[in-house]
Amino acid sequence: MKNFANLSKLSLNIHLYEDPSTKNLDLREIVSYLREKLGHVSVDLRGPFIKAGLGETEDLARKIAGTKVRDLTNPNVQFEPLPGEVEFERKLLRDSSLKLVGLLYDGFKLQAVLRELIPQGEFDIGHSHIAFTNRLFGTFDEGDRRYHARVSVYGFPSLISTTGIVEAPARPKEFYVLKQRYAALGGTDAQLEELKEKFRDRFIDYDDERLTEIMKGYVMQAVFYHLKLDPFCVDKRCRLWNAHWQEEMLEAQLSQPEFCEQHERELA
Repeated sequence: MKNFANLSKLSLNIHLYEDPSTKNLDLREIVSYLREKLGHVSVDLRGPFIKAGLGETEDLARKIAGTKVRDLTNPNVQFEPLPGEVEFERKLLRDSSLKLVGLLYDGFKLQAVLRELIPQGEFDIGHSHIAFTNRLFGTFDEGDRRYHARVSVYGFPSLISTTGIVEAPARPKEFYVLKQRYAALGGTDAQLEELKEKFRDRFIDYDDERLTEIMKGYVMQAVFYHLKLDPFCVDKRCRLWNAHWQEEMLEAQLSQPEFCEQHERELA
């Protein structure tokens, strides 16, 4: 492998899985980007990672339903998914283009369920599985003892949420203040859209035309995790910066140069 030779001598096969529900995400462009940045690696584009036909659909639907967060302050809640929840997951498995609203999954538990779907011959360091999904997931923070939505969890497989990129990094504080004020005054949907437009350069929204460019950085984080177990950078202007605010995320992913000097050298 031409690049990343200082990180690993293994040949690398990167598998990208699409999210059909997200229209402004061009994975073909991301495939080309990875080939440009990483040199002679194998990159292929696949359909949805989570879909019917992978294992027993009923069993998979039940397992995924079991990863939902029941209590934002307790990660150890044991529960049996309701029949309606299992049926809903079954519908999502059959039609990956359906939109999800108001659901939060435990990111690591969801990842563990999906890990079982990786083909036996592709479950090794030579293969990196990076799946885009519209499921919103979170991880439990021991610091404040509650779940927080995340954009990504990395590992086997790496999951990147097209919902999380909108909902997880916080928007500017002024936006929330004005949104609450509009709501208190009985603001309309049209007024909310006008408010969003005023802050357009300060956060990303659903089906944003900047989505593909932004997701390039999260895919690179997944690759760095796969090869080094270290996906993040301390430089706020590097694509590997772990942003918790929308404005920080936009700066890290859209500014030039793309990477800090250290990570640029590792990619050279």
